[in-house]
Amino acid sequence: MSKFDRRAFVHAIAALGASAAVARASAAEEAGWGTLSKAERDAAYNNSAAVAGSADIVAKWDAASEAWRKSHPGHLALPYAPKERTKWDLFPASDASKPCLVHIHGGYWQTRSKDTFSCLAEGVAAHGWSVALPGYTLAPEASLTEIVGECRSALDWFEQHRREHGIAGPLILSGWSAGGHLVAMLLDHPSISAGLAISGIYEIGPLRDTYLNEKLRLKDFEIAALSPLRLAPVNKPVTIAFGTGELPALVENSRDYHAKRAAAHIAGDLVPVPGGNHFTTLEQLMRKDGILTRAALRLSETS
Repeated sequence: MSKFDRRAFVHAIAALGASAAVARASAAEEAGWGTLSKAERDAAYNNSAAVAGSADIVAKWDAASEAWRKSHPGHLALPYAPKERTKWDLFPASDASKPCLVHIHGGYWQTRSKDTFSCLAEGVAAHGWSVALPGYTLAPEASLTEIVGECRSALDWFEQHRREHGIAGPLILSGWSAGGHLVAMLLDHPSISAGLAISGIYEIGPLRDTYLNEKLRLKDFEIAALSPLRLAPVNKPVTIAFGTGELPALVENSRDYHAKRAAAHIAGDLVPVPGGNHFTTLEQLMRKDGILTRAALRLSETS
């Protein structure tokens, strides 16, 4: 990765609020990125290849999630739109007034589904919370613009219907990897009280130069409009988490996004998960006493 100090530029951008500063920062960073080979660019964002045994970790999540759904079958596959993946799985708490963790799944907007992540409910459910997981159409069937719009529609439906399913408390929006990006893009939804963005991508420009763009097919306007680091931050609390053992590009994205929000004096913690890689970091949300479970609990107390 480039040695260019991008964080310093982000601070300058936030302070100046000038489009010219944004252009200078992007040009300086791209100069370093442009010296990398295609293989190096791909490796910079390939989390599965970077973590030995990642497929086994996900298979474990799949099994745990299937077991969770079998034991909580009452509110599954509720459609918010007519497409195959546009459905909600809801796991209401016994007390409807308790907070609800709304979790958006990852997979670089082109793989995985909500079904893999039902097991995330265990952590906050042990504290009496509700949990809700939306699905969304994947690339290339849907563009990133369409995915963001679809997830916004999902939140519209949920706000309209959640009380019918026993969920009436404040909503904490969480997401992992691509879902972390979607948290940042959807934080302005009026139903959301706070966000927990885990191992996210907040500058999507470099992805156009990697294998990921074979399905994403990013356009110039999408890079400008859908990169949270290029947008004015939303004034709601957001905890930004990442594993200290993650790929440098993801660590940098999280640090830069937190720095941008901090420069605007907006509340939110930066939570490095010691030794966590892209996959084991998320498991801190599955445990009753996990670092990310505790982060969610803190958000409910401060938002």
